[in-house]
Amino acid sequence: MTQAKLLLAITVITLLVVSGLFIPTEIEVFGQEQLEHSTNKTSSFNAVTQEPPTSTSANQSSTWIDSFNLENFDLTSTGANTYFILKPGYQLILEGQEDRTPIQMTITVLNETKLVNGTETRIVEERTIEDGDLAEISDNYFAVCNQIKDIFYFGEDTDFYKDGKIISHNGSWQAGNDNARAGMIMPGKVEVGLKYYQELAKGIDEGRAEVVSLDDVIDTPAGKFQQVLKTEETTALEPGEKEYKFYAPGIGLIQDDMLKLVKYKLPNTS
Repeated sequence: MTQAKLLLAITVITLLVVSGLFIPTEIEVFGQEQLEHSTNKTSSFNAVTQEPPTSTSANQSSTWIDSFNLENFDLTSTGANTYFILKPGYQLILEGQEDRTPIQMTITVLNETKLVNGTETRIVEERTIEDGDLAEISDNYFAVCNQIKDIFYFGEDTDFYKDGKIISHNGSWQAGNDNARAGMIMPGKVEVGLKYYQELAKGIDEGRAEVVSLDDVIDTPAGKFQQVLKTEETTALEPGEKEYKFYAPGIGLIQDDMLKLVKYKLPNTS
């Protein structure tokens, strides 16, 4: 090719490129390969460096959380989070009326533990007096996650009384028996809208809770509390039934439906 023809060809190609009528395909493919390679590197980096959830509330949705991956956590029988205390000596006394019947409920964290489904749990006794007579004693089993302070519920052994004698053990269950699994009684990090199962014993206890608010103000005989957590509790076993509980920071349960806190004892921290 003569020098004149070469110069003419270069001039034509230059005009076509400027006008957008000719795009060098090798440059275009190279650009796609670079983009894809860059994207793949970014995705791989995110997958490798992604931090694990710091709370069971992570990635929350409108569905009920019913899987807690407890095998990934370090669980212990003693501890606390903002709204739930799991230390020996802690005690709450709530009183009120239901259907005009006076009721007193005493919740005590015992200096006792129980191995449930391979996990050492703390025993929390709940004793209910109705119209002056013992109505129920239940031993409840809890453990706290050291990393994120979620507190899990591993079951209960319940005795119902009449005239001083045990008449029933209805509602008793333990994680690991009959496909029952531990639920979460109180998350370490609470968020409005968080929905989680507290009990996962199919056909026995299928209680669940939703965080409704974090800023309630509640008056009780034991005092006035602010920044109170409110939960709505329901169960698949009784559709339409709802109960509300209120928890004060650093104190715990201050109202359970119609029962209100009249006295509390914090654990010895010395």
